[in-house]
Amino acid sequence: MMAAQTYTQADVDALISKMALERGKLISAAEGLRGDDADRVPVDAVGEEQWTAKEQLAHLMEMERSYIAWCRAGIAESGADVSGVRGEPVDIPIEDAPDHSVRELLDVLVRERELTNDFIRSLGLAQFSNTAVTPGFGELTVMQYLRSFYRHDRQHTAQIEGRQSDYRPNFSSGAEPNQRQARIDLVRQQRGS
Repeated sequence: MMAAQTYTQADVDALISKMALERGKLISAAEGLRGDDADRVPVDAVGEEQWTAKEQLAHLMEMERSYIAWCRAGIAESGADVSGVRGEPVDIPIEDAPDHSVRELLDVLVRERELTNDFIRSLGLAQFSNTAVTPGFGELTVMQYLRSFYRHDRQHTAQIEGRQSDYRPNFSSGAEPNQRQARIDLVRQQRGS
């Protein structure tokens, strides 16, 4: 069990500000895509970096829902094991992203972020200190999960722009799992192919 963290309103304000800044950069990068760039797999990419820009946008939607579900579970019971907790299904799952325009995906991301900001503003300061435990990240506070939003946006902005991100998630295993391949396998299993 981790030592208790205490967060202030200044921490919450900084969180919301950083989330807006990084989401703005992400939207600008995606809006700047030309032609079929949003459907192109980057050359020599591996793992999650093999997702197209559209798939990355859909991935961000899904992860936002998952992180919020983890936060809700941690608020309900600090220290909750959320390894089996999933977010609500999104309007555009990753495998359907190629069938949608970048604008459609961005519009959904904007709406999703509005809901996330409403959730953050609904929390009392003490709730940001509650924790939840995942196999991938270990035990984190609600604030730490929420800070992942702007870091995750920064990571995918770099990928959309075709550059290496200065941010790498700190997975408890020390290595990032191949989320793209895990998703492909899951969809195959669900579709029985």
